[in-house]
Amino acid sequence: MMDFSVGDRVELVRMGPDPCPIEPGATGTVSFVNATVDMTQISVDWDNGRRLMVCPPEDEIKRI
Repeated sequence: MMDFSVGDRVELVRMGPDPCPIEPGATGTVSFVNATVDMTQISVDWDNGRRLMVCPPEDEIKRI
């Protein structure tokens, strides 16, 4: 998995099961990263005005 830092610009590749998902191809800015031994949570301020966490490997983002 790629390491992400606050301020990185990202694009959503895919989102796992979510009741109100972000569409693939959406872009945003990483605002918070919480990485533990068990899981990683990456909070993204999406350009569409939403803030939603992604949790790899279920969700996939790439740096742009």
